[in-house]
Amino acid sequence: MSGKRKRVVLTIKDKLDIIKKLEDGGSSKQLAVIYGIGETTVRDIRKNKEKIITYASSSDSTSLLAKRKSMKPSMYEELDKAMLEWFNQQRAKGNPVSGPICAKRAEFFFYALGMDGDFNPSAGWLTRFKQRHSIREINIRNERLSGDETAVEDFCSNFRDYIERENLQPEQIYNADETGLFWKCLPSRTSVIKGKCTVPGHKSMEERVTIMCCANATGLHKLKLCIVGKAKKPRSFKSTDTSNLPVSYFSQKGAWMDLSIFRQWFDKIFVPQVREHLRSKGLQEKAVLLLDNSPTHPNENVLRSDDGQIFAKYLPPNVASLIQPLNQGVIATMKRNYRARLLQNNLEEGNDLRSFWKKLTLLDALYEIAMAWNLVKPVTISRAWKKILPTIEEKEGLDFDEEDISVAAIATILQHTKGLENVPAENIEKWLEVDSTEPGYEVLTDSEIIKRAQGHTDESSENEEEEIELIPEKHINHAAALQWTENLLDYLEQQGDMILPDRLVIRKLRATIRNKQKMANSSQ
Repeated sequence: MSGKRKRVVLTIKDKLDIIKKLEDGGSSKQLAVIYGIGETTVRDIRKNKEKIITYASSSDSTSLLAKRKSMKPSMYEELDKAMLEWFNQQRAKGNPVSGPICAKRAEFFFYALGMDGDFNPSAGWLTRFKQRHSIREINIRNERLSGDETAVEDFCSNFRDYIERENLQPEQIYNADETGLFWKCLPSRTSVIKGKCTVPGHKSMEERVTIMCCANATGLHKLKLCIVGKAKKPRSFKSTDTSNLPVSYFSQKGAWMDLSIFRQWFDKIFVPQVREHLRSKGLQEKAVLLLDNSPTHPNENVLRSDDGQIFAKYLPPNVASLIQPLNQGVIATMKRNYRARLLQNNLEEGNDLRSFWKKLTLLDALYEIAMAWNLVKPVTISRAWKKILPTIEEKEGLDFDEEDISVAAIATILQHTKGLENVPAENIEKWLEVDSTEPGYEVLTDSEIIKRAQGHTDESSENEEEEIELIPEKHINHAAALQWTENLLDYLEQQGDMILPDRLVIRKLRATIRNKQKMANSSQ
């Protein structure tokens, strides 16, 4: 007769490891044996997966999660939720968060939430709040945490020592950062309105997505852009398979990055692509991803590959705005490329502004955004790391200044764009910078924080765009595609001004379709 199994109490980190193993196909029975627990416990962990991940994502300390064995709730759960949301936003902005400031804000939320009883935001309450969420430190001094050059030097020095100890090359060091993009915003002779068309007589409409760029310190590995839109399947996608898009597309009802999307991106996109790149370079499959303290970036415990060799590290909140590489002109260059290409395409197609606005779809925009990111040169990215890694060698023969899209260049294009002939230089600059301060995460007001803490969420559909005149999906068979290709080739042959490469591309496409048709016929 077997003895009674010894009771095992798992840490939060153990539970996170089990969740990852389950997601990778591990069985409850095997994991129960490995961790010395019952299968029921494993199933409970699976059931509470999101709750565990959310708790771990909001924590600051890896060591504390390795010790903590329970997600002990606060006596005032709504207050705790509101305070954590507020704290994360303040930290992301680099604002000072002292003990007295926390106490005052907690008292405000207590009464704003309409909670009963007396509440004393004492030092003991603050300590317990920090412990619940594994917050390492709340500054005791009420000081502004921006522009701290000493902190910059300290971080850079410590980071360089760290990558030397870890034996990491610039090829293995990455940065990712989000931004909002008003993809349908156009310049105006009078003003620039975020995300709105300013053409007289045209209906105004908000059009915004979140973009996340990611690249390594050499600039030689730029991952596909991660785009977060509102609809799961925007109507412009029609029958397009999102896996075939030139970007990694996710959806969220406000088009914001969130903890769940970021974690999916890290596990399913970042880690595999980084491993593939490092293998191609003959380097050890080990890398670090440098991040700022956005509320949508999970804790370091969550952002770690199964083998622990690819992981995240965070910039201090008071230095992120000064040294985060992608924020040093890289994202701005990508946005300028995008807007300049939109105008150039409009000019080449001979459209007026009204027809251009009507025809531009999210699918069009995604292809243009991807091209704009491709046009960002490696030297632009590597130079952006200079403050952190001043020893990065620049490749000879690359002219950094050539890449900049100047206001004068835009003005030249606009002179030939119907409806935008006389846009002042000042307005062009405002248009190019219209979303330069747009975060990739949702910034909540106090009243919105209170509503969220109380469980009142926006019930609007996650697929708003889908509800508007959805176009039914249409299956196109090989024979139809082949016929259209034949017709297009006949057309090109009749055009005297069509150059040879155009016809060769279509002929190659025709051959591909023919092969697909043969394979389909042979399998029947």
